[in-house]
Amino acid sequence: MDHQFRSIYINPGSPPTVRQQMDWIPHRIRGHPIGALLIMNLEAVRVRVRTLLAVIGLTVAAATPSFAAEQASPANPRTDGPTAVARARVAADVLMNSYDPGKAWFPSSWWNSAVALQTIADYMQRTGDRRYLGQLDNTFEKDKGVFPPGVLSGDPLLGNFTSRAIDDSEWWGLTWLQAYDLTRNPKYLDMAVTIANYVNNYWDAGSCGGGVWWNAERTYKNAVTNGLWIRLTAELHNRIPGDQLWLGRSRTAWDWFQHSGMINASGLVNDGLTDACTNNGQNVWTYNQGLAIGAGLELWRATRDPAILASVRRLADAAIGPGALATDGVLTESCDAITQTCDDNGKQFKGIFMRYWTDLVDTTRDRRYAAFLSQQAENIWNNDRDAAGRLGTRWSGATDNDHPNVFDWRTQASALSALIGNVPIPPPLESLAATMSPAQPVIMPSASGATPVAIDLGISATGFIPLRALASIDAPAGWNVSPRAAQIPLQPHGNAIPVNGALALKVAVPSSATDGHHLVTANLMAAGLRFTTQADVLVAHKIDFDTGTVDENPWLFDPDGSQSNGVQNRFADGNAHFTYRLPFPADTTAANVTLTIDAEFLVQVSNDNQHWTTVLQETRRITDGSNKADRSIDLTPYLGPAANGARPIYVRVSDAFPDDGWGGRVYHVAATIVE
Repeated sequence: MDHQFRSIYINPGSPPTVRQQMDWIPHRIRGHPIGALLIMNLEAVRVRVRTLLAVIGLTVAAATPSFAAEQASPANPRTDGPTAVARARVAADVLMNSYDPGKAWFPSSWWNSAVALQTIADYMQRTGDRRYLGQLDNTFEKDKGVFPPGVLSGDPLLGNFTSRAIDDSEWWGLTWLQAYDLTRNPKYLDMAVTIANYVNNYWDAGSCGGGVWWNAERTYKNAVTNGLWIRLTAELHNRIPGDQLWLGRSRTAWDWFQHSGMINASGLVNDGLTDACTNNGQNVWTYNQGLAIGAGLELWRATRDPAILASVRRLADAAIGPGALATDGVLTESCDAITQTCDDNGKQFKGIFMRYWTDLVDTTRDRRYAAFLSQQAENIWNNDRDAAGRLGTRWSGATDNDHPNVFDWRTQASALSALIGNVPIPPPLESLAATMSPAQPVIMPSASGATPVAIDLGISATGFIPLRALASIDAPAGWNVSPRAAQIPLQPHGNAIPVNGALALKVAVPSSATDGHHLVTANLMAAGLRFTTQADVLVAHKIDFDTGTVDENPWLFDPDGSQSNGVQNRFADGNAHFTYRLPFPADTTAANVTLTIDAEFLVQVSNDNQHWTTVLQETRRITDGSNKADRSIDLTPYLGPAANGARPIYVRVSDAFPDDGWGGRVYHVAATIVE
């Protein structure tokens, strides 16, 4: 479906909710299996019949080499609606795996958590999935109080999601407005009003003629704070019947922003103003450009002023113009350069841009804007995704040993916004997705015989009609996998909660398998729906890597709250830790690991990731790296019984003195074994 036909208008106010999107379905058939079938397009019905007939010949078809190729090469290269939903669901689930229900956030960033939760709310509104409403409410109830610095933010939190960081407060205001759109619970709208009233205290017409200060100290007026303010106030107006107060503030802020000088001669938004109230010429971050677009769109919905929409189009055209924010058609942050690494803030900027670019596509239905959105989604899925469904910071997929492509929850939330935007409105009635677990197993083959690996194929579906998913499994030459083909029945009951199924796979890796990455691929088909997922099996005969590089990733079982500031520099301070899993071959009789390590380290080992033994500990408070050394650990006494083709050892590094923030830092890891 072309993006220009994806939108419907709800006038005035915010983009349509899922409930509004479904209003086109007659009430007598909405949600009813037979009714759902009636509104499926004829092609889907035809494919459903063809698929049911194919069940008879499933085993023969799965054994035919062309079967997998047919699944991977649909006739239409553009991502269809059901596939777009499935991709977004996989990515959203990966993101929510990082949510900490105890502290009700994503560790350990305050404003980034607001944006990540807003992104999940966007996902739910766009697709109809409602599984994560509880997490939104959990954060609202647990984190709305007063907190000292260091608990949830480096700043003290003043209550009601406000702090000295005015832009942080605004991010939370927009998150709760999105929660209100999803639930219509007035407590979320009330909180957004409370936050906006707090922010309004920092509008200052006595400096630069207006604008909101970036911080409580009133030291800087910048694009992000004022773009957020315009969007926040316009959203409030569009949700509060009869409002004129917030509309007036939004209009005033927009007019000020347009004449502030922050928009340069090329139509791009620089970071902020100098003390002399002129453009400071600092970097054009994607999120500043996106927020300016989003601010204008929401105000246009409130006013229908064509001049505002014309300004929005100029900002959008400038963003994708020559030499602007895209490289070879891919949205690119300046810190995405292969010689740089984005910090935790920059990792999330592009997703904010895409949130408001999606609004632009839905509002204007302009083919150029839609094509740019689709290109981002396709690039991310095809070039910037690993087998575990993690999405990286560089949407081109570029990586380098010194500056590897980073994958974490911030980059996940950012890229997810592009996948969400690629979902059509209204969302399709059916979707089919799949994942493998473990998706990135590391195998150290035995000296003789095959090494067994257990992989679970997980399937999820939405819709209103029972499905029978056909799965065909491909493995590298010389590998055995069982079963090669199977049918998985699924009974979906709408879009709010996808139904799940599973298939246990047994993979046998031959002792002759070469070092490197090998793919096990599952192709699924059901009633015209198709999806492909893979497990990326790394075969390795030795363990020898620098931390902070791509070579470290397969062995890093649990990064927890650790950090890596470049090559040979992974550390865990305070209560954080990081754990390596070393899957020694099943016939291992002795093993040793050497860590190049310094600072205030505590090293523990386990063969089950539950019961730990301390094997190294620094007893002195050392913060200058003077105790850096290669330290060897005999792991033989800790080897457990062979299971699933391995005798794994877990090595966990943490902080021996968690009160002073100088936990263990590892530079290099190497292991030797005897079989």
